[in-house]
Amino acid sequence: MTTALGATPAGTRRYAERLSAMTAPEHFRQQQELRISSIGLGTYLGHWDDATDKLYQEAIKRAVELGCNVFDSAINYRFQRSERAIGAALAQLFDSGKAHRDEIVVASKGGYFPFDHQPPADARAWIMDNLINTGAASVEDIVGGSHCMSPSYLENQLHQSLKNLRLDTIDIYYIHNPETQLDKVTRSEFLHRLRAAFGYLESAVQDGKIQLYGVATWNGFRQPPTAKGYLALAELLEVAEDVAGTEHHFRVIQLPHNLAMPEALTLENQTVKGELASPLMAAEKLGVTVMCSASILQSQLSQGLPPFVAETFSQFKTDAQRAIQFVRSTPCVTTALVGMSNRSHVEENLQVAQTPPASVDEFMKLFSQ
Repeated sequence: MTTALGATPAGTRRYAERLSAMTAPEHFRQQQELRISSIGLGTYLGHWDDATDKLYQEAIKRAVELGCNVFDSAINYRFQRSERAIGAALAQLFDSGKAHRDEIVVASKGGYFPFDHQPPADARAWIMDNLINTGAASVEDIVGGSHCMSPSYLENQLHQSLKNLRLDTIDIYYIHNPETQLDKVTRSEFLHRLRAAFGYLESAVQDGKIQLYGVATWNGFRQPPTAKGYLALAELLEVAEDVAGTEHHFRVIQLPHNLAMPEALTLENQTVKGELASPLMAAEKLGVTVMCSASILQSQLSQGLPPFVAETFSQFKTDAQRAIQFVRSTPCVTTALVGMSNRSHVEENLQVAQTPPASVDEFMKLFSQ
């Protein structure tokens, strides 16, 4: 197992300097004292087989060579195989000296039931044997038959994620789609559960198992305040402060943002000090780092974009590159996460890192069409 703890200011700066010859200066962003690449590799999609595991491993190693130091996963992605692919690839890089642990930002998530290796023959029996009967989760804490964020469950999942990733520390650990709980529980009960979850995650920080934590959402930050699953970022931060004071470690959120789903930028559904703001602007005002998922919307934005997008981002050869450029150029965004299990896609998409983000004028052209 790798003995280095996690990403550090010195390590990520060293990595950015080493890759400076092949990336634009603006590619690496200073966030939470770390130098973080504007393009990160996600691991959501793909079949649960050895061939896909190997493709991910090769893609991850190539991404590190080309200037990507952010790798995002979740324990339930591909039945834990995505975390294990990241762990295997990073172990090879570290053992060969081609990268070092303190240069790489690793993020994962807990909340959904992950199963193991492949779909179980009897999902209910697997949950009973591995989660309920072991005390990792209790029936009353489970929502929708698949989601739990109790301290005991997060502890169980974090322990397994560390094992899968072959790491001692995960740099960013998210509660996965916490808004799922609001399908079944009241908002007051949700905040009670969230407070307990944050309490555990703060203890995990103190134990060196994670560095920062946050929430990774799909709908939570992209809905009107009247929606049942709506999340208010300021309210979540209040919970973190109640738990750990102003020195809390709730510092990162993840949400979808792309050309087809621009609500993070355009929907003013957050309130900060009495003023309405978009989720991205609210995060900026509150000192929270934003990672954007679905940058090319599971490849749906990799082709067939309107001509005006190609005209605006004319320096790029492919629609996938243009879609990535949109996300990484959006104000208040740190990293555009892109699912990449193919080495050729890594090489195509990381070419964008050689170009500065779009200027404000160039970016705003997209909204005048």
